[in-house]
Amino acid sequence: MKLAILSRAPQSYSTQRLRTAAAQRGHRAKVLNTLRFAIDLSGEEPDLWFRGRPLSDYDAILPRIGNSITYFGTAVVRQFEQMDVYTPNTANGIANARDKLRANQILSRHNIALPATAFVRNRADVRPAIERVGGAPVVIKLLEGTQGIGVILAPQVKVAEAIIETLHSTKQNVLIQKFIAESRGRDIRALVVGDRVVAAMRRVANGDEFRSNVHRGGTVEPVTLDPAFEAAAVRSAQIMGLRVAGVDMLESDDGPLVMEVNSSPGLQGIETATKLDVAGAIIDFIANQVGFPEIDVRQRLNVSTGYGVAELLVHADAGLVGQSLGESGLWERDITVLTLHRGATVIPNPRKGVVLEVGDRLLCFGKLEEMRSMIPERRRRRQRVRRLPKEPIPDAPAG
Repeated sequence: MKLAILSRAPQSYSTQRLRTAAAQRGHRAKVLNTLRFAIDLSGEEPDLWFRGRPLSDYDAILPRIGNSITYFGTAVVRQFEQMDVYTPNTANGIANARDKLRANQILSRHNIALPATAFVRNRADVRPAIERVGGAPVVIKLLEGTQGIGVILAPQVKVAEAIIETLHSTKQNVLIQKFIAESRGRDIRALVVGDRVVAAMRRVANGDEFRSNVHRGGTVEPVTLDPAFEAAAVRSAQIMGLRVAGVDMLESDDGPLVMEVNSSPGLQGIETATKLDVAGAIIDFIANQVGFPEIDVRQRLNVSTGYGVAELLVHADAGLVGQSLGESGLWERDITVLTLHRGATVIPNPRKGVVLEVGDRLLCFGKLEEMRSMIPERRRRRQRVRRLPKEPIPDAPAG
């Protein structure tokens, strides 16, 4: 295969290892500076230029998009997607993972266990938010921070309030997160490739430092993951739309708590700790997936007039509970069930014999009007339109 590694750091350990692993397997891999692309939307088909020339054909790309160029980098990845070039990490996946708040919102929606988190902007809301996540000590995180930068442990509520007020005054957005005392100074990094964890390590902070990042002097050691940790890592990466990801988790008394999903994980620390060829596993996965490009399902399915994608919730009074999918009448109404979500379980292409339960969520493609008719009406009070006052805009007081 012909692979493009999108990176602005051709001499970095990760880029060099990926390039070497590809060459060892007989693939052609080129490192292309992400900022030297130009997106061309003037022709009949989407296209890209590189260094002022039309880009040659590639079978796959591997994005290594830095934090500082997220917007342009994801635009380039999205253009490759429109050109049906395979990428293990979609543009939406990269953008979702890069924004810590958005990532937490998406993961919590899918019942992934996270440290208790709050996001506020008004000064009056800060103290209640700290109390909701469990009180001091509390962790304060910049939304745009990386490698442990912008992560602060506030030992007292007043200190936390002062830090947050200062950061807000500089137009910074911050997360307020519960401090997991039993996991102080250590965390787990799981490297997910496809639907499995190929390597995992424990990162341990240096001395009194509570941040375990290697860039802050932390040490690493290989670790064999408990099945619960492995399942949480794989599911988190898949939910974010990433097939290659580093998933950071805390070891709490209640099991794994996902902290972050990294779309461009570094390879040096985990390969050094585990002595495993992680770069080779990534290249092998991409080679096996070439020819099956990721597509934006909603974008592709919504182009038919009157048809679209929607999620239907099975309510207790919906008349569907206890019926099988075959008995539900959905197919007769021109509605196809793509996946069935039941709690934390996802059933793809569910069979007609699956019996529906209260709380099931059905991801469907079909006639929009038919699907709208299955959503219960919300009762709303009809608002009476009042008469306009005699003076709609009163005169301003003199002086």
